[in-house]
Amino acid sequence: MSRIGKLPISIPEGVEIKVDNNNVVTVKGKLGTLQQAVDPCIKLNVEDGVLHLERAGESKREKSLHGLYRALVNNMVTGVSTGFHTTQEVIGVGYKAQAQGQVLELALGYSHSIFMVLPEEIKVETITEKGKNPLIKMTCCDKQLLGQVASKIRSLRKPEPYKGKGIRFEGEVIRKKAGKAAAK
Repeated sequence: MSRIGKLPISIPEGVEIKVDNNNVVTVKGKLGTLQQAVDPCIKLNVEDGVLHLERAGESKREKSLHGLYRALVNNMVTGVSTGFHTTQEVIGVGYKAQAQGQVLELALGYSHSIFMVLPEEIKVETITEKGKNPLIKMTCCDKQLLGQVASKIRSLRKPEPYKGKGIRFEGEVIRKKAGKAAAK
């Protein structure tokens, strides 16, 4: 058995899980509704507030899909009940971040500002305090979408290794290189 796949998923209060005939899982909770198509070789059973995933055979493909779909469904249950969040720091002189509704405006040292329209599922908030780096806080019930958007924002100005300027995740450590003076 897959170590991940055999773990049961406990369903918190206020979360509904439905599986239709086409093996599409719908998870509904206080923060939203998510859907995921599951491979036909994986069967889902809901009993007494616990969800179990079972696979049909023992092939390598079925074993890998067992763990994959268990993780995806677990992320859906966690997302609609508690949600996911990420925080990014904008580090650099003159670098700014402002959110106006679903539009994120970034000034990252280029000759122009960058305007990024975020999906409606993501709630964005920017925090700018004097003497501290601007922060971009995003929350969403869909872990995959949140990670994809956060990665796209980071790719606009990756942290560089000499001064550490750029967009990084909060708590991320950038290994800094010594400059030209260290070569002598």
